[in-house]
Amino acid sequence: MSKELRNLAIIAHVDHGKTTLVDAMFKQSGLFRDNQQIETCAMDYNDLERERGITILAKCTSFVWNDMKLNIVDTPGHADFGGEVERILSMVEGVLLLVDASEGPMPQTKFVLTKALALGLKPIVVINKVDKPDARVNEVINEIFDLFVALEASEEQLDFPIIYASGRNGWAIKNLSDERKDLTPLLEAIVSHISSPNTDSKAPFQMLVTMLDYDQYLGRVLTGKILTGSASINNSVHAIREGSGVVERSRLTKLLTFEGLKRIPIEHVECGDIVAIAGLQESTVADTIASTEVMTPIKAIPIDPPTLSMVFSINDSPLGGQDGKKLTSRMIWDRLQKEAEGNISITVKRSSDQDSFEVAGRGELQLGILIETMRREGFELSISRPRVLYKTDPVTGQKLEPMEELYIDLDDEFTGIIVEKITLRKGSLLDMRSSGAGKTRLKFLIPTRGLIGYHGEFLTDTRGTGVLNRSFSGYEPYRGPIEDRTKGVLVSNSKGNAVPYALYFLEERGALFINPGDPVYEGMIIGEHSKSNELDVNPTKTKQLSNMRASGKDDNIKLSPPRSISLEQALSYIQDDELVEVTPRAFRLRKKYLDPITRKKMSRLIE
Repeated sequence: MSKELRNLAIIAHVDHGKTTLVDAMFKQSGLFRDNQQIETCAMDYNDLERERGITILAKCTSFVWNDMKLNIVDTPGHADFGGEVERILSMVEGVLLLVDASEGPMPQTKFVLTKALALGLKPIVVINKVDKPDARVNEVINEIFDLFVALEASEEQLDFPIIYASGRNGWAIKNLSDERKDLTPLLEAIVSHISSPNTDSKAPFQMLVTMLDYDQYLGRVLTGKILTGSASINNSVHAIREGSGVVERSRLTKLLTFEGLKRIPIEHVECGDIVAIAGLQESTVADTIASTEVMTPIKAIPIDPPTLSMVFSINDSPLGGQDGKKLTSRMIWDRLQKEAEGNISITVKRSSDQDSFEVAGRGELQLGILIETMRREGFELSISRPRVLYKTDPVTGQKLEPMEELYIDLDDEFTGIIVEKITLRKGSLLDMRSSGAGKTRLKFLIPTRGLIGYHGEFLTDTRGTGVLNRSFSGYEPYRGPIEDRTKGVLVSNSKGNAVPYALYFLEERGALFINPGDPVYEGMIIGEHSKSNELDVNPTKTKQLSNMRASGKDDNIKLSPPRSISLEQALSYIQDDELVEVTPRAFRLRKKYLDPITRKKMSRLIE
């Protein structure tokens, strides 16, 4: 069966036509009728993916063309999911790089392409939307070639086939002068250029778990490629973990294969195929599911350890319960447990306070996406400042902190400011080289805490043209304090709605975070103080009226627009004694202790 398989990953920036092209493949393979309405596609982006321009969730789909089964895997595109990307790519033998004919290769595709080339995978380049009026095909091909050279692709990888396509119209061609008929040239290129899986059908059954998710009917679902052997329903298997031995014994009660957008039950699976298994309770990503005679696990890419943690707690602010329906600690705990079940890189544990939970993950983006997802599901939460997870050297007793290898590609003119900023964040420059066309590549070793809240500042400094990728390096001795927020905050000392008259005079004190009419409460942070100290203010104060002072004269008060802060910026902005209040309709900054007397008492205890 392995000779009739092709496993490939698809790499594309948002809106470059991945969903449309895969839908067209499905239709032309006979998976769907021509007149069948397709509401969603396995490759489609959810709302968060569309807004952020990255792929968050790995997905797998499949179809059959000319008796050849093609498994297509989508991949996350951000460094916070780097470990998952490498594991996903280990299931495939080639990649499809899909590029818009006018926009060219975008930064978000670069991270996954770097990983794919490093693993020696063969690429096929698809220039999509070549029928657009603003298409610049030759320039885009040159940009792709320059990108491959900059990523140190091998000679074989640089000899990539180029297919020109229009996913919306359902055709692909090898030369721009060819007849525009269907997707046959693309499918033929996949079959001829990407090799079949290298497997051993006579060896015992072995499958490396690459993805884990949760199904409300099937429970835990483990997905991976069968490397050797075959398996049938009711076969006895066990799960082996490197360093732990056998962690679970079970029977294969449910085997599933991918068919278009669905997982289909099947009685028998063979080597080389990407399949899903349900019914195992303890097995997880990087474990080996194998026949009982196999005792050595398949060597797997290790899961990057969590480097950041946040405390998720109930929303106990005076405005709590006005927006969301999911408020209790039990609801929050159940949701976090479900997330940890399907996302192996996130760990959850109860804190000393029964109403709060410590959630650890790979980066602020990953945890920020979890918070945003829960917010849209109707949860209300209070989130603490991200905290780096330190270790202690067992021999010397020295404090160790997680470090990241940071790779930056940017225009030459921005090199100076970026090197300066990274150095201030305790990063050390390891390598600096020209990558051609006025570009420079920088490599740093930097503490994980030095990257908290930095991405937005980086995009500003490079005018949106810089590309930043990072990967976990290990633990090294603590590099000393990093300069934190230098300004204090404006804290409301009253409850009500913000009044233009009060905000007009508060603008002299610093930048505001709220609009007139916004609800406020005691202990809520409404702005940044221009000085370093914390200042209690009253944003609800109205003008005292008299015979000499009329309210009408204040109708023309003009306020500066408040500072807009994203969720990630808010999480990196707050201090240890502050929280971000998250609701379905808003998020606010607040003090951990709302009462000013309690705040002063607690600050003295900390001192």
